[in-house]
Amino acid sequence: MEFAIKLALSAILGLAIGIEREMKHKPVGLKTYMIISVVCCLLTIVSIDSAYLLPKTDHINMDPMRLAAQIISGIGFLGAGVILRRNNDVVVGLTTAAMIWGASGIGIAVGAGYYKEAAIVTLIILLSVDVIPRLLKGIGPKTLSEKEIRLRLNVRPDVDIPELLETIRSKNITIKRVHILDKENFCLIDLHITVNEKRLTAEVYNEVKEVTDILSVEIENL
Repeated sequence: MEFAIKLALSAILGLAIGIEREMKHKPVGLKTYMIISVVCCLLTIVSIDSAYLLPKTDHINMDPMRLAAQIISGIGFLGAGVILRRNNDVVVGLTTAAMIWGASGIGIAVGAGYYKEAAIVTLIILLSVDVIPRLLKGIGPKTLSEKEIRLRLNVRPDVDIPELLETIRSKNITIKRVHILDKENFCLIDLHITVNEKRLTAEVYNEVKEVTDILSVEIENL
């Protein structure tokens, strides 16, 4: 009965984390987190029980957490598989990878009998990725409530670039990085900007497109 309770609890806690990732349409969903948590719980139970139940000899020294310790290093390969680097040099998937590692830790904790601790950690993880960031965006520094956007502008070759950039800044847009490339019939300006996260990307697009001397605009959320 205790064995079944441990597996059921680890499944529920893994499910809680998985639902949060599933709601945000992340590549690793609830099924994966449940499997990670349950299997880690199982391996921890086997590791502990085998150390005390299997017959001991003078040549064998069983460590109750030896198998569980290997989970931490092994789960790293699974976490690394969800970390991606986009073509715009933005790294994504770090939070998902960290939560995979966290789900394995929760399974180990439940398997070792630390039920309350595992439940508290699950709650803290969910608060850390959902509630706390929202609170900080409301009461924290301005940069926490901004989103980053990439703008690729095709402009006339004779445009006054400093004046053009100043015009863009006047629209409550912060320019973080500028890359300028001369083409045959136009000039390509690659901008990384930040705006308030409440502003729609389409709204930023329309405002920038109205600027004089801009031939075309390409916009992308980072």
